[in-house]
Amino acid sequence: MNAVLQERSLLLATDLDGTFLAGDPTSRQQLYRLIGARDDLDVAWVTGRGRDSVLPLLEDPALPKPKYLICDVGATVLHGSDLQPIQPLQARIDARWPGESVVSEAMRRFPQLQRQEVPQERRCSYYCDPKLLRSIRAEIESVAESLGCQVLYSADRYLDILPRHTGKGSTLSALVETMRLRRDRVLVAGDTLNDLSMYLAGFNGVCVGASEPALTDATAGLSHVLHAQAPGCGGILQAMEHFGLVPAALESPPTRAAGEAKLVMVYHRLPYEERVVRGERVRRPHSSPNGIIPSLLSFFADGTPGSWVAWTTAAGPGVSEVERMPVDSARYPGLTAATVALNAADVETFYKRFSKEAFWPVINTFWERAKFDEDDWKVFLRVNHRFAEAAAMEAAPGATVWLHDYNLWMVPAVLRQLRPDLKIAFFHHTQFPAADIFNILPWRKEILGSLLACDYVGFHIPRHAENFVDAVRGTFQTEVLSRSSCSPRFMTFGCAVGVEDMATELVAEGRRVRIGAHPIGTDLQRIRNCLGSAEHQGAVERIQEQLNGRKLILSIERLDYTKGILEKLEAFEQLLDESPELLGQVTLVVVCVPAAKGMNVYRSLQRRIEQLVGRINGRLSRLDWTPVRFFARVLPFPTVVSYYSAADVMWITPLRDGLNLVAKEFVATQGLAGKNAVLVLSEFAGAAAELKGALLTNPHDKADLAKKLRQALHMSSRERAQRQEQLFHIVKTYDLSKWGQGFLEAVREESGIVYALDQTGQDAANDEPTQDADKLGMDGTSIVGSEQQ
Repeated sequence: MNAVLQERSLLLATDLDGTFLAGDPTSRQQLYRLIGARDDLDVAWVTGRGRDSVLPLLEDPALPKPKYLICDVGATVLHGSDLQPIQPLQARIDARWPGESVVSEAMRRFPQLQRQEVPQERRCSYYCDPKLLRSIRAEIESVAESLGCQVLYSADRYLDILPRHTGKGSTLSALVETMRLRRDRVLVAGDTLNDLSMYLAGFNGVCVGASEPALTDATAGLSHVLHAQAPGCGGILQAMEHFGLVPAALESPPTRAAGEAKLVMVYHRLPYEERVVRGERVRRPHSSPNGIIPSLLSFFADGTPGSWVAWTTAAGPGVSEVERMPVDSARYPGLTAATVALNAADVETFYKRFSKEAFWPVINTFWERAKFDEDDWKVFLRVNHRFAEAAAMEAAPGATVWLHDYNLWMVPAVLRQLRPDLKIAFFHHTQFPAADIFNILPWRKEILGSLLACDYVGFHIPRHAENFVDAVRGTFQTEVLSRSSCSPRFMTFGCAVGVEDMATELVAEGRRVRIGAHPIGTDLQRIRNCLGSAEHQGAVERIQEQLNGRKLILSIERLDYTKGILEKLEAFEQLLDESPELLGQVTLVVVCVPAAKGMNVYRSLQRRIEQLVGRINGRLSRLDWTPVRFFARVLPFPTVVSYYSAADVMWITPLRDGLNLVAKEFVATQGLAGKNAVLVLSEFAGAAAELKGALLTNPHDKADLAKKLRQALHMSSRERAQRQEQLFHIVKTYDLSKWGQGFLEAVREESGIVYALDQTGQDAANDEPTQDADKLGMDGTSIVGSEQQ
């Protein structure tokens, strides 16, 4: 069976730089799609690069994976799947190589040669001026022959010392024989003189357009070699047709007319809810919108042609194509929703299981909880591919596509191939972990390669941006082009997530990518509306009546092991045990927003929290006082604002958090209400780098949690006022609207913007926003905290 398969297989043996990696985007996409669609078409990369230099390309999700690798100008031959040597071919080459130290020592007699400092094996490479080479060429060849080696020249300046009888052509010939391939079913492709041996080995070949003149001159008389007009992949496609190897080679890929959207928002939620009621699809405002949705909608309020791409499970049976419909013709006349229909199985795998069980633990440094499954990864890739195709169809020529969060990590790579004309921006709503943690992911190279397909990548704070850059530098050859100081906008010292400066632009694998820090702000107008409602004051008074003069310590978190809820409760119990004078004087209200339906991973956590609350109340309660009041449900946003207003201390202690919008909502409420409660904030929350004036605590240290809470409870009114004034100024200046505008302005800049701050160092907006809330979009009640998950 193997022999039959090899008999009909076609092998494309191609050089990389200038050939397989070159050509216009349409030709590259066409060739890569052709390779992926045909089971009988295999690829061998035949390159002068060393093995290590090829590794980043193997992780590029846009490139077809090679079946074979011939590196080091023929001195290294590997299986593409696992990078193991192909034997006995590699052993034969090894036997002919005297060793790097022997060769380099012998070549010291030629000081005119400059050694190439690149990763390589079984060869030594040098730069040499062609004029000097003529005078010493014979002597170099003599030295090489005495070592049992040969000399290869290319491009008039490169010189390789290789094992005798070793080169691209001889190694490829041996590979074809070993793998029992038909020689007439091999097509070789190259563009420089060091590819010549492949054509001289007798294979059908193509010198792609713009090849080195020395190569075209050397192959001019060979009837089995085509000199193509098109460069790179276009030339390979011409050769396939010319030699009749793949009749369908020049079939164009499916054409997609460009859409009309100048701004495409790709987000995990639609700007409205969809339900199927008695067989009919019904739309309604979100019952729990986070504040980001209205902010993103505001960019379309002026009629800007736009599209909002998100998934839906409300489509009817059999619906797989993208469906388009207006969002709100009155408020956003140019905005269309493009829904990607996912079935229940895809949502279960892509979002509820894989994203939460593989990515989420690693992102938040709980790697020991991570579960990796290759089949789930394939589903993730398939879903991301569909999102990319939908965005490509919606975008107008040269449009900006704004991608949101880690669920869409692999969209940029596909989108860049489909639409190279687009400006692709990505905002990471979660934290980005340190490189050694991120590298635990089996697919880290593919993910980083995809993010490098963006023009701009934004994070909440500089620490996350630096973690990303560290991960890239450890994976790809990278040059950091510019850096910028993080102060005074962000804390640089005395905070677990502070850094002094950050990279703002880099080049990796030929891609120039700009980077910025843009912490999301809160919607002050929404909070102002709640404070001004007729119901608000009555709600606050009822809360205070229930407290009966006791101080309110407020904790609002989503149900998640990253939020440190258990650690907080244990610290509160310790504080009460160590400070008996607080018994009956304080009440901790814990609002724990349940996980989405079907998130079974959090069930055991909720049971443990309930048991701990029960233990504390059972030990310490009095007839007229319960230490902990626990709410495991979603509260309407106006109710949350009432609790913010009534609180004496806001206690936010996540073990890790990308930002934490609850902290900003609390500060905004206190500031707008003219109050001075204390914010105790984990120094591992992203907001800690921005909210100067918060009382920072280490949530991993139970003693410190208790100590800082005690400090907050006994803080003087003057210090409370000073801290709150500083915090409110920050939250007021950098609100939600400023975040969105600053991000898009940075994306559209050709260089330079690091974060949403006037670069003169002056605050860009000291006045409170006057934006009309009705223009921000559909609004209702809120899931507490507005955080991305």
